[in-house]
Order: sequence, then structure tokens, then C-alpha cells
Amino acid sequence: MTERNKKHLPSVNGLWITIGSFDGVHLGHQELIHQLVDGSRRANTHSALITFFPHPAVYLRQIESPFYLTSPEEKEKLLLSTGIYSILTLHFDRAVSQQSPREFISMLYEQFHFSHLLLGFNFRMGAGQKGDIHLLEELGKEMNFSIQAIEPIKYHGHIVSSSRIRNHISNGDIQLANSMLGYAFSIKGEVVHGDGRGKHIGLPTANLKVWGKQLLPANGVYAAYTVIDNVRHPSVVSIGYRPTFYQSPTLQTIEAHILGFSGQIYEEQIKIHFIERLRREEKYDSVGELMEQIRKDIIDTKEILSNDKTSPDISLRS
Repeated sequence: MTERNKKHLPSVNGLWITIGSFDGVHLGHQELIHQLVDGSRRANTHSALITFFPHPAVYLRQIESPFYLTSPEEKEKLLLSTGIYSILTLHFDRAVSQQSPREFISMLYEQFHFSHLLLGFNFRMGAGQKGDIHLLEELGKEMNFSIQAIEPIKYHGHIVSSSRIRNHISNGDIQLANSMLGYAFSIKGEVVHGDGRGKHIGLPTANLKVWGKQLLPANGVYAAYTVIDNVRHPSVVSIGYRPTFYQSPTLQTIEAHILGFSGQIYEEQIKIHFIERLRREEKYDSVGELMEQIRKDIIDTKEILSNDKTSPDISLRS
């Protein structure tokens, strides 16, 4: 439970709130939060956001494969950067999943006495997903709070959603994903020791160990930025099983060749911002052929990044 280093939501009259999973904090989420923050300020009160971990879909569908666009810590940072006053993260479990919409909203209202509830256009909640906008409007009349549902944000005719963005990332369509996120998709992790092959062939790489539930882009090679101590470095990033060196898939690796960087960063936390996919993962007949391809990847990466205008950070819609 987070409220800018406090442990409770503010005790104020007329609190404005929203509820949702907010995985990725994409353009649709940003627009909703923008309206929430702006409206609460005009109403001379505070804004609060109630979210969940684990994601309800992960719990209800028992999803075990990597799923999340953002780790809980990264999601919190993104949300706080929007100007939201308070964040309350509820543990989603069997008890929460079986609450009726009335029980859940009543619990929130008894604790926080909010006056306005702002929601996404397709919001549903409670046991059996029976808590839609119409039911919440009826509860609002009983408890004396108003309901507002915002229209969906679209990109090239498609509604922006976390599930659509997950599909793009899983397919390697990073540019589409970034366009819907409003910033460059990223992963964060610890630099660990690999097998030393990159250094041996003259192309040292930073091997990244990430949160196991973090969704990764499709196997392949990407133009990216690696952030070390808040400085962005152009990088060629490879995700996959290194088929040129190994006959059968073993351990999937994330390797960043950081252009022009030679510092020692083992055991440090770094972040990779993905900009564009260069190619699929391929097997080469020799190390020489692989090296030649990597040299082309470096040239392509420099060109792509020199023209890149993707925001590395979240940017609220105005």
C-alpha cells in the first residue's frame, strides 16, 4: 500500500478514486489518470488509485508463464509519475475474487468516503464480473458518489489495451507496443555472469537476470538503450537461445552489447528500453558469419537510434 511514503489513503472529504489493474500504464490508463488528477484538483480534493497484485487474470486463470508488462515496483513508479496523490495496492486472492461488487465497493466507501469514481469504458469487477458501469451507477445513487466512464483511447483504429500490447511484445512488434504505451517498453534486472562467449569473440555483453513474471519481447535482436546510473547508452540487445553456439535450446538469455561502454557492471541493476526489432534469432554456420551480422546490427542500431523520438519515460496526455 503506497501513498507517497505514507501507509494510508488520505482522510479528506470528496476523494476522487479509480480502480483497475493498470499493467503497463499505457495511453488509455494515462488519459484516465489525467482526468482523475485534473478533476480532483478542480474539486479541491485528492486523487487515489486502487490496484491489485497479483493481476486478477493471473490469479483467476492460474497463468504461470511470464505475463506482466511492468513489475509491481515499476508500475508504482509509473503511476506516481502521473501526479496521482495516492496508490493502494490490494492483494488479489480468493476472498477478494469472491466478493460481490456491492461488498467490495461498500468496503471501499466505508473506509474512504469517496465522492467520485472514474473508470475505464469496459470496467467490470466482483464475483462473476457482474460489477459493470450500470450496477456501479446504482450503488453510487445509494451511497452518494458519482460515476464517470471514459471513452477508449485508440491507435490506428484499435483500442489501446494491456492485452493488445502484450500480443505486440510477444510478436516482437516493439514499435506498435511503444506507440500504445506512450513510452519505450523496458525490462530491468541484475547484470550476471554469462558463459563469456561475447567477450571471447570481441563483443562483450551484459547478461541480464530479470523478474521471472516479466513478459519479454519475442526472441531476436533489437535496437535499444541500456540505462546505467541514469545514463542511456545505445545498445544491440539479443534475446534467445544462441543457436549458433548451442545445438538445442537450453536457457533463454538477454544480452546487451552496450556500444562504446567498457565499465564493470556485474551485480548492478540496469534497465533496457526497446526501440525496434532488427531481426529474428538465427543460426549461423560459423562465428565469422555471426560477427559479420552483428556488425550490420550495430550499424542499423546507430541509424535507428539517431532518428528515434520514442520517449524513455511516461508522458501524460494533455
